[in-house]
Amino acid sequence: MKKYAFGVDIGGTTCKMGFFETGGTLLDKWELKTNTADNGSSILSDVARAIDNKLAQEGISKDDIQGIGIGVPGPVNSSGIVNRSVNLGWSVVDVAHDLGSLTGLMVKVGNDANVAALGEMWQGGAKGCRDVVMVTLGTGVGGGVIVDGKVVAGACGAGGEIGHITVSDDEIEPCNCGQYGCLEQYTSATGIVRVAKRKLAKTADETSLRKFPELTAKDIFDEAKAGDEVALGLVDEVCKILGAALSNIACVVNPEIIVIGGGVSKAGDILLDAIQKHFIETSFHAARDTRFALAGLGNDAGMYGCVKLLLD
Repeated sequence: MKKYAFGVDIGGTTCKMGFFETGGTLLDKWELKTNTADNGSSILSDVARAIDNKLAQEGISKDDIQGIGIGVPGPVNSSGIVNRSVNLGWSVVDVAHDLGSLTGLMVKVGNDANVAALGEMWQGGAKGCRDVVMVTLGTGVGGGVIVDGKVVAGACGAGGEIGHITVSDDEIEPCNCGQYGCLEQYTSATGIVRVAKRKLAKTADETSLRKFPELTAKDIFDEAKAGDEVALGLVDEVCKILGAALSNIACVVNPEIIVIGGGVSKAGDILLDAIQKHFIETSFHAARDTRFALAGLGNDAGMYGCVKLLLD
């Protein structure tokens, strides 16, 4: 095992870059803007350039680098090929080959939520557990399922795509994936705002949410914490959808712990408590004691998991 590795978590807005010792110590981290112009054609070259710049800055040879672990928002097969990432504008991209050619380093690729789950199992909120479900609530909704310490990626890398479970038959607007009524449309950061705007358009109720010209999910949770009734109702509505979806997943894989991560998880206990309440209400009796936790690594989970992917 070589001394150093890179963990790269590509999101729809930013690429999170981590420089690690392979024992698990994060030495440095930084972010790049994700350039989705021209169907994301420059994303991998931007990452490669950042890695080369970091090695030059540290005076470290590529001979000392174990490789690059990279997480992407989309299905990834065992060869490191991404089969469509709508948030990046990609269709089919051979990330392992392309980034390997750009850097001269070994590259291993995983779905972003799967690697986040690996990171939480390795060094985060699920440390010590081997049966884990993680949900990442960010620009989209990702999921990672780990059974007996191994990621369940499935035949073509679509395992754990929790965000595209159908939770509504009445939806008239399409999800980014092209389907209708996906979990992502209601419980992602953008989905929560979408639910809120629909509700505000249909009611004249007094609410502090109307003061925000550019309403965000954070605004909704902050106002709920301050006691705004409409905001509290929205949090409950969103968490009811998510809690019920997770109770269905628990019937299939029976996790020891469910970890909630992504930017929306910064809302903290108000989010976690509401999800768990609705999970218990709808769960099969043998799964009701499933533990819940917020991601211990925060937005760094994906970077940690990318390095764990290399080590495995």
